[in-house]
Amino acid sequence: MASPLLSLAGIGLHRGGRPVLQDVSLTLNAGEILTVIGPNGAGKTSLVRIALGLMAPDSGHRQVKPGLRIGYMPQQLGLNESLPLNVRRFLTLARPGVAPALLAQSLQEVGAAHVIDTPVTRLSGGELQRVLLARALLREPELLVLDEPAQGVDITGQEELYNLIAAVRARRGCGVLMVSHDLHLVMAATDHVLCLNRHVCCEGHPESVSAHPEYLRLFGAQGGRGLAIYSHHHDHRHDAHGEVCNHEHH
Repeated sequence: MASPLLSLAGIGLHRGGRPVLQDVSLTLNAGEILTVIGPNGAGKTSLVRIALGLMAPDSGHRQVKPGLRIGYMPQQLGLNESLPLNVRRFLTLARPGVAPALLAQSLQEVGAAHVIDTPVTRLSGGELQRVLLARALLREPELLVLDEPAQGVDITGQEELYNLIAAVRARRGCGVLMVSHDLHLVMAATDHVLCLNRHVCCEGHPESVSAHPEYLRLFGAQGGRGLAIYSHHHDHRHDAHGEVCNHEHH
């Protein structure tokens, strides 16, 4: 059996005397899409930085496949509105010396070939996310790390983007670590879900749309049509600050 692309075991992180991550573990294999969900402040961004090797945890360890090629799609991109930078130049800066054919291929793959000469600051939200995905693909990654890939995209665009990510995975056979704070649409495009609130609350495989009682206890009534959920066992509750306040098993 092939070794995992990425393995995080017992990850712990503290900042200012407060826990950011507590005993978080995950394993991601080639060809698998794993989505980390959780509310704001759950530690998702810190987990991504540790997964990328940009931050060292206080405890636990990170292991990656030797020579692993990672493509990263950031949550936000801050560009000066007055910067005269078109998409072609933007992608060339991301990977100097990239062959024009590979650059064009990456844009074609994400359905954004038509914006190659468009200023980056004039792209729509959906176009920008596709260009950022194309930039990540320029590294010909074995692992894609996507931090809130549908941010700034409308509902229709989100569905298209998640379908595109699933198609890229199928075509390239890469692993995908995806992060989201919401559950809309993303669940239908993932193989495994990990719910994070500084620690792993629950994890499992996505299922069809359902009024699962555990799902409702975690996320209230925000679920709806077009939403797939996952089965899990949740053995505790959180107070308003996210602290565990009940350790009774159910």
